[in-house]
Amino acid sequence: MPLSSLPGDPALRVGLAGYGTGGRQFHAPALRGAGLEVAAVATSSAERAEQVRAELPGALVVPDLEALLGVDDLDLIVLATPTGLHAEQAERVVEAGVAVVVDKPLARTASEAQHVVDAAAHRGVPLSVFQNRRYDPELAALTAVRDEGLIGQIRRAEYRWDRWRPEPKQRWRETQTADEGAGLLLDLGAHLIDQAVILHGEVESVYAELSAHTVVAEDDFFVACRHTSGIVSHVMATSVNGAPGPRARLMGSTGAYVIGRQFDEVSAFADFESADGTVGWVVRGEVREPGPAVGPSDQAAFYRSVAAALRSDDPQAAMPVDPRDAVHVLAVIDAARTSQQARRVVEVLTPGEAPGS
Repeated sequence: MPLSSLPGDPALRVGLAGYGTGGRQFHAPALRGAGLEVAAVATSSAERAEQVRAELPGALVVPDLEALLGVDDLDLIVLATPTGLHAEQAERVVEAGVAVVVDKPLARTASEAQHVVDAAAHRGVPLSVFQNRRYDPELAALTAVRDEGLIGQIRRAEYRWDRWRPEPKQRWRETQTADEGAGLLLDLGAHLIDQAVILHGEVESVYAELSAHTVVAEDDFFVACRHTSGIVSHVMATSVNGAPGPRARLMGSTGAYVIGRQFDEVSAFADFESADGTVGWVVRGEVREPGPAVGPSDQAAFYRSVAAALRSDDPQAAMPVDPRDAVHVLAVIDAARTSQQARRVVEVLTPGEAPGS
């Protein structure tokens, strides 16, 4: 049964597992911005527990996911925990019959992710994945450039996320192995590949180069993706680039489109930034004109959509991110790892899809 959608309904009650960078800086603000109540937070850290009490007055603090599942009347559980725990924890929440949002990536591999999707479908439990970068103005601008034909037929695309961190942070993302869920490919790659798929269609094959310069898993990757549309996108991220390149560059038949801004990083292409509500620049040789005007980032829109889905007649169909999208993104990442090992182009095989579909 859908949750009530009558005017004056109380806010949906959410249990948040994890209060590290993801839980504290992304999920909690987005949940509150969407009008949802963070009723309980699970964290084993005494320091983070104190942060919860200071920043989320009234939220119950519990030590782990099992205790969170014991909190009464939760409408949704959000997993903002390390990637290596996602699949097992998501299946535990599904088993308990509570709707669940999992921070990206949904799992470490496509097969793990498909298992979670199958379990949720079997039990009829709503499931979605927090792909918050879908709500960035950059993606809205790239979509407008494509749809409005501002550079003609797109021939090649480049999407990157560069950082300059020669001294790595001491977190699980830097200290664990890729098999444990760490590394840039699962972290930033899950965002960038998701964006490329939205813009150009599913990925048929990949060629990848992965390197680990300062961490256990990769801190530098390049993946060439051949999409079903025929477009080839170059997706890359690094933590060791002292001169970060443009956030995005599309090359088309009548010009190019460039976004210089690198999120919160300094970009070597700062002169391609705009400050008047437009994003990026359309460039034709020496001629440059502002790119599309789009609204500001609103990541709370994700959770407003989740709330609307949970109150609908078909919550899974109404979820803002189809978890099968996350399975495909992980299949691309799996193929990239095989490509690195084999040093060749690798076909992308997505679980749950027939070959060639």
